[in-house]
Formats: sequence, structure tokens, C-alpha cells
Amino acid sequence: RMYKLGILVFVVLVVYTTLHIASTVFETNPASSLANNLPFKNVLSPNPAKLPEDLSVGVLPPARISYDEPAPGERVNGAIVVLVRNSELDGLRKSMRMFEDRFNRRFKYPYVLLNDQNFTQEFRDGIAAITKNEVRYGILDENFWNYSPSVTPEETELKLQVNKNRYLYGGSLSYRFMCRFQSGLFYKHPLVRSLDWYWRLEPDVEYYCDIDYDPFVYMRDNGMKYGFTIAPREGRRTVETLWNTTRTWIKANTHLLPAQSLANWVMGTDGHYNLCHFWSNFEIVDLSLYRSEAYESYFNHLDNAQGFFYERWGDAPVHSIAAA
Repeated sequence: RMYKLGILVFVVLVVYTTLHIASTVFETNPASSLANNLPFKNVLSPNPAKLPEDLSVGVLPPARISYDEPAPGERVNGAIVVLVRNSELDGLRKSMRMFEDRFNRRFKYPYVLLNDQNFTQEFRDGIAAITKNEVRYGILDENFWNYSPSVTPEETELKLQVNKNRYLYGGSLSYRFMCRFQSGLFYKHPLVRSLDWYWRLEPDVEYYCDIDYDPFVYMRDNGMKYGFTIAPREGRRTVETLWNTTRTWIKANTHLLPAQSLANWVMGTDGHYNLCHFWSNFEIVDLSLYRSEAYESYFNHLDNAQGFFYERWGDAPVHSIAAA
């Protein structure tokens, strides 16, 4: 009994010590001091009251947990856009089931499903069983699912062999088609080019919380262009020349740069890309961002630089650098 009592006392002391240390750390390094060390004063301040007037946002509408009828209010010209294979039916059904429950059964935005192959009847039937909202099916022809004009299939195959063991999808050609398409072509597809807004959805994602307001309308009313959830770091080997290529474009196109930016969010103190990127598997975007002269020029510059295929430039860092 004394032995068990001794163990109990020891555990209590360890827990107390851990909590005391944690309390000391957070007292000496408050979030405010960390944020204040960022290069963008006020813009990234944790205190909304200190935001510049043109960057302040409204208050979210109160929660209304009711699915008896469509949510009131206007809708934007937007859609839920998904790039998906026939083999991913189960994963997309899972995503859509949760997305419908949490948001779209009330807000009723259409879905745009895109595939580089014809959708099977099994796939269409499986999706029809998940939602009563409109679903538009589109196929990607060679104008969307193809090589950059600056590369060759033969040289690409050599690069795939070199990189296949260097990083995830290093040897995948279809992944490179996808990254190029998502970086600068998806918003030109006939089913997307008439939209003003898009919300990207992926197979096998989960929505745990009710979304009881319209993010499209909220972003529009508050002058927001790009919405994201998390921002991890990209694999350095996949973007070895992306930043130098970007710097070349910046120097040649200073007239297209905004007066203010968040460039320091993606650029370290040494002037190099710090690998931070918005995880674009989820993004809500005002498509005027991608259709702008600046973004079109930037994407075309990258497309001619061969990195989508000879390296593995992803759409996430491309979107992130441009949005920042």
C-alpha cells in the first residue's frame, strides 16, 4: 500500500510541476507579444479593434440550428467544385453527406463535378442518392488535362523517374496534370467560368461543425477574396525553383503588384520562400482573384518555367504566394 501511495504522490507532483511550467511559459510569452513580432503591424494583430478600418470585418450572424426549410437571404453566383475520379465515389459520398448535413441542405448551392474520364452511371446514381441539390457533370479534355507547352512527355518521364522516391507523388504524371489544372485552368472550364465564387470540396474530407451562415455572402460583404482553414509547410524538394521563378516574375511585373500585401507571410527574413501555404484542398475564393491580369500573368510565367512537371509545383503554394 505504501508503494502505491508513493506512486500516486509522484504522479501528482509531476502533473503540478507540468502545469506550473506551462503557466509560466504562457505568461512570459503571450500570444499578443508573438503576434506583435510579425512584420505586419495591425494587419495580423490578435486584437480586432486595432485592425485598419478597411480590413475590419462584421460580426457573424447568430447561430440558427434549423433545417426545416432553406436558409433565408440571398445567394451569390457560386458553386461547390470537386475534381474527382469514378473510383473515388465512396470518398465523395462521405464528404457530401457531411457537407449537406452541416451546410448545403439549407443553402442549396449547386455542385460542379469534374473528371478527366466520363462519369459512370454508377457514380451518377451514387451522387444522386446523397443530395437533392443540382449536380453538374463536366469532363476535362486535352485543353485542361495536359502538359505545359514548355515541356515534353519524354523529358517529363525522365524527371518522374528521378523524383519518384524523393517525395510524395514524385513519380505520378496524373498528379502533375492535377496541380497544373488546379493552379491556373479550372476556373476557365465551361461549368466554372460563369461563376463568381467557388468552394473547393474533396473526397474523404469531414465537416464536424454546423455552418449556419453563408461564407460566400460573408466574404463578399466584407471584401474578402480568399478563405482557408489551415496553413502547413510545403515539401522543400517539390518547389526547389518556385521562389526564384516567382522573383523573376515580380521584378518584371512590378506594375501588377498591389500597394499593400502579406508577402512577408510567405517570405522569410532571408528573402526566401518559407514554404508556408494555404492548404487548398479547402478554399473559398472570389474568382476575380484568379481571373485578374496579375494572376493570369503569374500562372503563364510559371507554366512556361517547366516546374509543374520537371519538379512538382503544387497548386497550394502557387495559390498562396499569389493570394499573399
